[in-house]
Order: sequence, then C-alpha cells, then structure tokens
Amino acid sequence: MSGPFPIPSTELFLARRTFLKLAGGAAFLAACGDGNGGGGGTDNASPTTDAAPAPRLVLDPDTPWWLQGNYAPVTKEVEAFDLAVTGALPPALAGLYVRNGSNPATGSSPHWFLGDGMVHGIHLEGGKARAYRNRWVKTPLYEQRAEFADLSVGAPGDGVSQSNVSVIHHHGKLLTLGEVGWPYELSADDLATVGPHELVGPGTLGPNVTAHPKRDPDTGKLHFFGYGFVAPYLTYYVAAADGTLELAQQVDVAGPTMIHDFAITDRDAIFWEFPVVFDFDAAVNGGDFPFRWEPSYGSRIGIMPLEGPTSAIRWVEVDDQFVFHGTNAFRDGDEIVVDVNRQQSAFAPGGDPPGSLLHRWRIDTSGPELRWREEQLSETWMDLPRIDERHTGRKHGRGYYASFTDTVDEGLQFRGVVGFDPKTGEEDAWVPHEALHAGEVVFVPDGDDAGPDEGWLLTYVYDRRTEQSAFTVLDATDLASGPVASVTLPQRVP
Repeated sequence: MSGPFPIPSTELFLARRTFLKLAGGAAFLAACGDGNGGGGGTDNASPTTDAAPAPRLVLDPDTPWWLQGNYAPVTKEVEAFDLAVTGALPPALAGLYVRNGSNPATGSSPHWFLGDGMVHGIHLEGGKARAYRNRWVKTPLYEQRAEFADLSVGAPGDGVSQSNVSVIHHHGKLLTLGEVGWPYELSADDLATVGPHELVGPGTLGPNVTAHPKRDPDTGKLHFFGYGFVAPYLTYYVAAADGTLELAQQVDVAGPTMIHDFAITDRDAIFWEFPVVFDFDAAVNGGDFPFRWEPSYGSRIGIMPLEGPTSAIRWVEVDDQFVFHGTNAFRDGDEIVVDVNRQQSAFAPGGDPPGSLLHRWRIDTSGPELRWREEQLSETWMDLPRIDERHTGRKHGRGYYASFTDTVDEGLQFRGVVGFDPKTGEEDAWVPHEALHAGEVVFVPDGDDAGPDEGWLLTYVYDRRTEQSAFTVLDATDLASGPVASVTLPQRVP
C-alpha cells in the first residue's frame, strides 16, 4: 500500500542530488508499508560500523567494471515507509532528498555513462525517515529497452535522452537531466515520470540541455547550456525564476566537444572546452562510446558576460587537460577564480592516467587579452564537488567532495567524503570502514539563518558486506566525527 510524498513548496539545492525543503504543516505520509519497510522508531545506537573485515572485491575480467559491485544496476522499483533511524536526524532536514544515476533496465550498457536514469528518493520529516522510493525515468529509450545510439528510437536529443545524471527543482518542478536531450519532469508525490519538459513552448529550447545548471542566488535565475553533435555546437540559456526561458544564444566553437559543466560569477559565465571530441564513426558503427581524446583540437577557457551576449566571449588557450566538474567560481577584482577537479586527459587511447586533483584557475581579465594560470590545491583524489549553494558564483567557504581510489584489483571505487578549505588548504575527511563507499553529497543549511558551511551533508553509503545502502547525514563542520544519523534502505543504491 502506498502513500504520497508531500509536494514541496520551496526548494533549496540543485545538481546530481537535490534536496527539496518542505514548508511547515506539510502532510505526513501514510504510516503503512508494502513489506519493504524497516519498522518505525529511532535507534539510539551510535551510527558507526564495526570493524568486521570486508570481502575482497575481485573484478570479473569478462564483465565491464561498471556492471560489477555497486556499479551494477538494481532491477526493481520498491517503496518502504517509516524506516528505522540510527542516531538522530537534524530538525532542519524536512523534505525530499533525491539522487539520479545510470541504471540500465536491460542489465547491460556499453559505458558507465549510458544507462537509463533511475532516481532514489527519501522523505524526511520531524526526525523521521517517512518513506523511500526508487523509480526509473520513463524515457523512450527506457520504454523500448534501447541503447543510447539506437536510431530506431530517434537521434539523441529532444525527448530521446536517458536523463541519468542530475536532478534539479526549478519553478515548482522536479526535473531530471542527462548529458543530452531535454529535462524530464517527475512528480514530487511519487517520483513518477510526467514527461519531457521544454521550459516554454515548442521550439524555444534547443535539442540538448546538459546536467549542471547554476542558479544565481540573488536573482533566482537558472543559467545552463547544451552542446550538440551537429551545429549549433554550444548554446547558452537563461531561465527566469518562474521558468520562462529568457535567453537562448549560440556560442561560437569550432566543433562538437564534450562540455559537461561550466561556472558563473555574479557577472560572468565561464566555459571550458577541452579536446574530447565527438566521434561520428564510433557513433554510427556501434562503438562503445562516441567521444575520443584529440589533442589537436586544443584547450581553452572562455569568459563572457552573464546573460550574454555570447558574441562578447573571450577565450584564452590553456594546457591540455579535462575537467568534468567545477566547484565554483567568483570574482577577485579583475581576476576570475575557478576551482575545478582536473584530469590529465579523458577517453584517451589506451586509457587515462588515474586521479582527479583539485586545482584553482585564475583568469586575469584586466588587459586586452585574458591571462591564465593554475595551481594544484590538494594531493587527494576527489571529484563530484559541492558547496553551500547560497554562495554560487560568489566567494565560497569549504568545498565538499567524494574521494576515490583506482587500483588494478578493485578498479575505480568511491571511498569517503572530503571537506577542503581553500582559504587555509586544510582538509577534513570522513574515511569509513573499507567496506563502505560514500557517494556525492548535498549541503543543506542548518536553518534559514545558518552561517557559511553551518549545515549537513547528505549522501547514500553502500556497505559491500551486507549489499545494502544507507542514507547518511554528516556534520559539514566536522566530517571526521562520522555520521550523525543513518537510515538503512530496502534497496541498494548504485
């Protein structure tokens, strides 16, 4: 027997994970389950784990690594109510926490990035874990159990998307996003798919929207972009707080490249373009992944006025590298500061050097030509950055990251959570038992008047001893102390 999620009236944060804050007096979930529930109440035991040894993870060489361990897809949509809480959920956490990720419905995919989108949501209220649900995003590719490059469903773009990367909440709508295609709207009641969402009427939005929009905290406007496999190769968009698409302008670039993320300040939009190019032959001939590393394309960073025009963009050539995710950007006088997780390459022949290291770019805008320099900030392998998003585009406090390892035996494994203070260079980390694997976090302030970095980090943590996942809450000011609360879920979260 099911019960609805209360519809959130205000929203706090956006990106791969999102947390929707509920207004006071929101309706409670029906306190009944379908056999998947964990039993109500709060366990006063400390939310830590014992030191039982972890089973050694041995990869099957005949199976892609993204289909093994906790990368492997789950096969069921489930729901559970009144789940048991270990520790104490902070009162500020009243809302719906949603995570999106790749989960191929067929059980197989040609690449980690190319599975059907699946969202996992947990509803919190009054110190209780009221409900959990997971649902596939019902795109045409999911419905027909088709691969991303299956042209019988349609060319990638518009409604043909796996919508498997992120979740945002804007103008009252819960939206999933992928690398290409339109956003998909979900019901905040039960995570059911409503359908593709174009923001405004037909023809106002190009065929592609990428997965990492930025919301200006002063205006509430959403800044985002899409890249294309054919011209126009890059388009910049601005949507008003009410969802109206105010701006759609092409950015002049030489060809089709993968641009996964970008950044804004209070007056600039910052694009980075590196030599990962679309491989048309691989796409039409059934290649594993339609992008490749091509150093001859070059590497550059572009600076343009926030809200355009895109014709005013200025570029500076930089060292070859690749950046999936930026932490944040802000103005420091005539310089633009951008913190990014930098790799040496991506999708290169023979594989890429391991590691993703935090770097800081400084771009001097004072002269007729931009000047760029960079410095490495940390030796820790980490990515999937998050900040207190009340400071998006402004000078931020700590950044929060998922740390990872990459070994021959176990492959790429996410491990713990790192907090990095760019002012001092100090790191605070939660590195749990070797069997536990934490993912990307979301920062939620501890109330409307909370100071910078005063709040909570939310994530899902997988335990390979039990093949279970738990919703986990960390104190953003003291990661090393470990979880303040956790909720074991009825479904593993890949």
